[in-house]
This record gives sequence, structure tokens and C-alpha cells, in this order.
Amino acid sequence: MSKITIWIEATRPKTLPAAVTPVLLGSSLAHAAEQFAWQPAFICLIFALLVQIGTNFANDYLDAARGADTAARIGPRRAVATGLIRPSQMRFYAITVLVVAFGCGLALIPYGGWWLLAVGIASVLSAWLYTGGPYPLAYNGLGDIFVVFFFGLIAVGCTYYVQTGIVTSEVLLLGLTIGLLINNLLIVNNYRDMEEDRSTQKRTSVVRFGRVFALRVYRFAGLTACVTPCVLVVQGYNYSLLFALIPAVAAIFQVKRLGAARSAVDFLNVLKVSGWIVASYGIFVSAGIVLG
Repeated sequence: MSKITIWIEATRPKTLPAAVTPVLLGSSLAHAAEQFAWQPAFICLIFALLVQIGTNFANDYLDAARGADTAARIGPRRAVATGLIRPSQMRFYAITVLVVAFGCGLALIPYGGWWLLAVGIASVLSAWLYTGGPYPLAYNGLGDIFVVFFFGLIAVGCTYYVQTGIVTSEVLLLGLTIGLLINNLLIVNNYRDMEEDRSTQKRTSVVRFGRVFALRVYRFAGLTACVTPCVLVVQGYNYSLLFALIPAVAAIFQVKRLGAARSAVDFLNVLKVSGWIVASYGIFVSAGIVLG
């Protein structure tokens, strides 16, 4: 396998829709408000992608350093743990990508004000502290909150704010909804790795509260995703928004598949569908908003 292929795999391409979709939603709402501006929207997209990749690199490096990625792992291989990339290399590029992300985020200050500096600092630091620092979020059951807050509420909210100068109830509702759907990707991973995480003292929400809790969280995200387009239609948005019910209902049906998953292939299939749900939900909702 070539070095380029190894590094592309290390970015975890299947997770990147989690960075793109919130920006798409925030921008579609700005378009509906007749205030869409492609420059800040594009900067938000690059910032989100870099933070996602930087988080993935940091997670790869830090999990290996803590011994959390063991031979018992049944999920996708990790570059550092398997020796494909040296720890020092991954650490360097994780920090580099996050620093570049921060620099990119500074370009949003003229559009949204200096308070965005605090958001940028918090986003970049949290990307590292997700699995690093003295109290790593992912190791203490706080990873889900991190995902919903930063990849949902903050990502959608800030994308909309830098284009319009305000934040509305629709923005918060969509931010929460997509954040919950994106968190389902984390739920699947943590559900799959529960035994390994427990043995390495990685106290994810699934380790702390159990698999039944994880299935309930996954189902709640699907139910929320069903309610949101209905609320938006009642508020006057186009009925085409209801096409988003297709992936939303699919999320509810995925709960049974997740509960029955046992092999690496089973979990990979659930993860793929969960990623499809995030992307398709974002596309259907965004299209409905733009049309309405």
C-alpha cells in the first residue's frame, strides 16, 4: 500500500460527510433567508473538514499512545496502532492540520466578529482533547456531547451566523438534529468496541451506560430526525422536506441491525448506512429548504 493511500485512509473518508452536512444545512437556511454568501460558506466548509481530519489524526495517535487500539479490535484498522504511520508523524500532522484549521477559521472573523475567535480556539482544542489531555472527553463518556455540540449546533449555527448575523430557532433545531444523527456514527463505533474499550479503561457512554442505552440514543436521533422536517413544513417550508423522512425512518430501523450486529462486517454495514443517513438527510433537508 502506498504512503498516499495510507494517509488518505487515516483521514477516515467515511466520516467526512459529518463535516460537510452541517455546513450544507446552515448555508441552505441562509439561502432561504436570501442572505447566502459563498465566501464565508466555503471557509466554514474548509474549516469543518480540517477540524474533522485533525480530530481523526489526533484520535489515531492518542488512542495508540494510550493503548486503546489493541489486537482485539474488530473495527477499521488504525494507522499508528498497526505500524503503518509512526506516532511522531501522526502527532505532527494532527497538530499541523488543526493549526491550519485555526488559521482558516480566523478568516471568518470579518464576517462574524471577534467572538468567533473563542469558537475557533474551543473547536481546535476540543478536537485534541477529545482523546488527549488529562481528562479526554472520549474516555469519560463525554464524546457524544462533544459531537452533538460542535458538529451539530456550532457547525450549523456558525455557518448560518457568518452569513446572516443572527441565529434562529430553525437553525438550532437542525443543528441538534444533525448533531444527533452524526453522533450515531460514534454510537456504532463505541457499541462495536465496548469490550475492548472497557478493558483499556476507555469509559465511553456505551461502556458507562450499556448497550441498551446506546440503542435508545440511536433511536432517539432517528425519531428527532422524523419530527424536524414536519416542524419545518408546519412553519411554512416546502413539502419536499418530507423526503427527509426516508433516511430518518431508516435510522429507526437501523437500531435492530445494530443490536443484532456481531461481526466486523455487520458493524461496517451499519456504519456505512449510518453515514448514508447523515448525508442523504442533509441533502433532502437542504433541497427542501432551498425550494421552499
